[in-house]
Amino acid sequence: MVRYPDMTEADLDAVVAAEERIYPFPWTRGNFVESLAAGNGAWLAQEDGNMIGYAVMIWVLDEAHLLNLSVLPELQRQGRGTALLMHLFGLARTRQATRMLLEVRRSNFSGQGLYLRHGFGEIGHRRRYYQSPEGREDAIVMARDL
Repeated sequence: MVRYPDMTEADLDAVVAAEERIYPFPWTRGNFVESLAAGNGAWLAQEDGNMIGYAVMIWVLDEAHLLNLSVLPELQRQGRGTALLMHLFGLARTRQATRMLLEVRRSNFSGQGLYLRHGFGEIGHRRRYYQSPEGREDAIVMARDL
């Protein structure tokens, strides 16, 4: 059974270690600390008490902005990202959000596929948004009505 407890500072060692395994340009511990301090929504995904992923989301007026959705590399492509995203949809709806927004790397075809399968559509771009081996990479901005 999957649980989605709130992320706390006590979880950050495990979260940062996972982030560094998942991404070539990971969020730093400071990014997570700032998110928690700002009161952003942050959750773990746990199976049998073990962290399998995590997410960070903020609310701006009636919109939920997904900042980070991550699943451990060895557990990807098994439905866990979908389950975490469905949980976030439910949380956003309880906060009366009418739309969810996110940015995804132009090169992240797996992430784009996940979001497209769940009703997101491309609404714009952010030039040079992400750090990349070549310097900077564009983000695709996606949105979905809730």
